[in-house]
Amino acid sequence: MAASTNSFLVGNNNQIPSLKPKSTSQSLLHLAKPNTLHLAGKTKPASVRCVSSPTQIQDGARSAPTGSQDRVFNFAAGPATLPENVLLKAQADLYNWRGSGMSVMEMSHRGKEFLSIIQKAESDLRQLLEIPSEYSVLFLQGGATTQFAGLPLNLCKPDDTVDFVVTGSWGDKAVKEAKKYCKTNVIWSGKSDKYTKVPSFDALEQSPDAKYLHICANETIHGVEFKDYPVVRNPNGFLVADMSSNFCSKPVDVSKFGVIYGGAQKNVGPSGVTIVIIRKDLIGNAQEITPVMLDYKIHDENSSLYNTPPCFGIYMCGLVFEDLLAQGGLKEVERKNQRKADLLYNAIEESKGFFKCPVEKSVRSLMNAPFTLEKSELEGEFIKEAAKEKMVQLKGHRSVGGMRASIYNAMPLAGVEKLVAFMKDFQAKHA
Repeated sequence: MAASTNSFLVGNNNQIPSLKPKSTSQSLLHLAKPNTLHLAGKTKPASVRCVSSPTQIQDGARSAPTGSQDRVFNFAAGPATLPENVLLKAQADLYNWRGSGMSVMEMSHRGKEFLSIIQKAESDLRQLLEIPSEYSVLFLQGGATTQFAGLPLNLCKPDDTVDFVVTGSWGDKAVKEAKKYCKTNVIWSGKSDKYTKVPSFDALEQSPDAKYLHICANETIHGVEFKDYPVVRNPNGFLVADMSSNFCSKPVDVSKFGVIYGGAQKNVGPSGVTIVIIRKDLIGNAQEITPVMLDYKIHDENSSLYNTPPCFGIYMCGLVFEDLLAQGGLKEVERKNQRKADLLYNAIEESKGFFKCPVEKSVRSLMNAPFTLEKSELEGEFIKEAAKEKMVQLKGHRSVGGMRASIYNAMPLAGVEKLVAFMKDFQAKHA
């Protein structure tokens, strides 16, 4: 007799009768050990095979729709929104990367599969930023914050002086960490002006023997961005920049810097990857106390594979680099970013004080736009109502308050347009 699709087939394929257990805790059918079937208190040798049964999907359990209709506009400062096509590509590759039979998260970091991933990621990044051959590219871990210690440990001795221009919280944190490993000299700080400007470079009193000058190219919290870069006056010195939040958002002349570094989680990937671009002649001079995991020479000699790297994060960065190249490179990316930023900042200015951005216009970030409401008591309502419209993570950093819209590369123009329309509607209701 043919079994129904909902039956167990046992031994000679006779269908097991439907028996009601004596209690809800008593199982009708259970396997005590292989090839033994317990049925209604009797034990018989048996072989068991399962036949799949068709599953009916209840209305509330259907698969969620794919694509942008089920996603929000995420204005988070980091981890931040990623390109939708990159996410879908990663989704398709997740279970079985290019027929390898493995996910990227499973493969050996020394196997040919992952080597092809990290090598292509580096090659594409070099093409994007036009990185000269005399620079090394390192894929590290620990975030840009770890490099606050790694930089002085690798680049100078304890008695060396390092100059800092501090335009926000991250520059300030870099100084505090570097103090443990070198002499620090803050030649300019915007703290007294609540970090709303960048200094005139001519007015900077640089130390004549400074090993390097450190800047944060874009302050994520305060929304201040360098539009140009200072020249180091010490002929043997060099410029170092934390570019975490504007990395690959526009073309950069890498040759102007000794080191460029940044966390990937704002513009080029998920959290967990730190990228260091360093002039090769600066490698190999680490202080003796430098931990092995902070020694640039170790990582450079081992092609970023001294230990297990953040494999999946590097793979995601590689997909983002591919996407940026496909868009036409960083000049085209900058054009798109400028358009989004202009749209948002113009809306703030046109509100006639209802919305305010505290940052000087000439140095407003293309990536992170902080703003406040004239009626500060409405800020909570603004954030709550925006979330209802699928615009999330607009709350400003806890240290400054207000709102902040992070409009990185992956934020589509439609997201900024929707935010601006919401801002105008909100003003009309509450002006």
